[in-house]
Amino acid sequence: MPSPAAPAHPAHLSPALTLLLATATGLAVASIYYVQPLLGLLSAQFGVGSASIGLLPTLTQLGYAAAILLLSPLGDRFDRRRIILWKAAALVAALAFAAWAPGFGALCVASVAIGLMATLAQDLVPAAATLAPEAERGKRVGQVMTGLLLGILLSRVAAGSLAAVAGWRAVYGSAAVAVAALMPLLWWRLPRFVPATQAGYGELLASMGRLWLQHAPLRRAAMAQGLLSVAFSAFWSTLALVLAGPDFGQGSAVAGAFGLAGAAGALAAPLAGGMADRRGPQAVIRVAALLVFLSFAVQAVAPASLWLLVAVAVVFDLGVQAALVSHQSVVYSLDPASRSRLNAVLVSGMFVGMASGAALGSSLLAAFGWRAVPVLGAVAALGAVVVSRHGRRA
Repeated sequence: MPSPAAPAHPAHLSPALTLLLATATGLAVASIYYVQPLLGLLSAQFGVGSASIGLLPTLTQLGYAAAILLLSPLGDRFDRRRIILWKAAALVAALAFAAWAPGFGALCVASVAIGLMATLAQDLVPAAATLAPEAERGKRVGQVMTGLLLGILLSRVAAGSLAAVAGWRAVYGSAAVAVAALMPLLWWRLPRFVPATQAGYGELLASMGRLWLQHAPLRRAAMAQGLLSVAFSAFWSTLALVLAGPDFGQGSAVAGAFGLAGAAGALAAPLAGGMADRRGPQAVIRVAALLVFLSFAVQAVAPASLWLLVAVAVVFDLGVQAALVSHQSVVYSLDPASRSRLNAVLVSGMFVGMASGAALGSSLLAAFGWRAVPVLGAVAALGAVVVSRHGRRA
């Protein structure tokens, strides 16, 4: 698939290539979030309850977490361009299969495959870091990360709105077409990447285990971000079902529009990087985790209100994203030669938390009603506060 004539490592990362990488990153990561505003429609389509339908986001998140841990290290061993192109092709196939899925079981299989291949996003961001000139590296990588962030948040808006007009299958079909349309551009514009190591696959995996054992800050970062991700995913994975329930009576379009509320909070989160430089990342992490706790605690006890849900989405998305930026600052400073594997460990912890949040949130919603979901979010965020305070004493 890669062209043998493709150059290796161009002198600079052009604005056009930066935009291409940001767009591809956003579309790739969006694939794992399309399902969230569709859960009410899918539950009715396949005749399954809220606990069972929660398998879809859970399996997607678990697939993503597994691929981050098991596939991301390959970017150090093989030409990253080849990996990007093959993953993009496999993601198109997984999305197309989801659009066609004749039953709930098939859609579960498609969800796992989408999660596995959506880790294309985690290959594109390091590609930008490698290609960017030293003087513009932070700026260019930040632009690509903006694409990733917008993909996470606006995917819900797009999926909810399109499903309300054309049905849920159109969401997956359109997503497959969008990724397929970018593949020729990626094939044409991406250079070849020289592998950074000749270490075997087993050695790469073993090195991540050693990094986990060696660095206590890495363990704390993965655990704290994982706990915040439980709260994050429990909210977003059950929102469509909560909104469709008797307390709110809203459809998929409203559920998708909540992505705009999340974007309002999360787009402010990059400011946390500057604050982390001035006050230290641990201070930002503690404040961010406390914001997440307070937002869910208020939701758990306050009267049912659509506007309160919007406010909660803004505040806790800000807290979760600010904590992630600060945790990355902590982790990347541990061992510059192992940053991709350190990132794989951190992101794996985060997505294990997301998968757990999706599963627990759906089960609690089915058993105890929607109030149980913010209680779960508050408890998980409080755990993150405790972990971050331990980091301050260490």
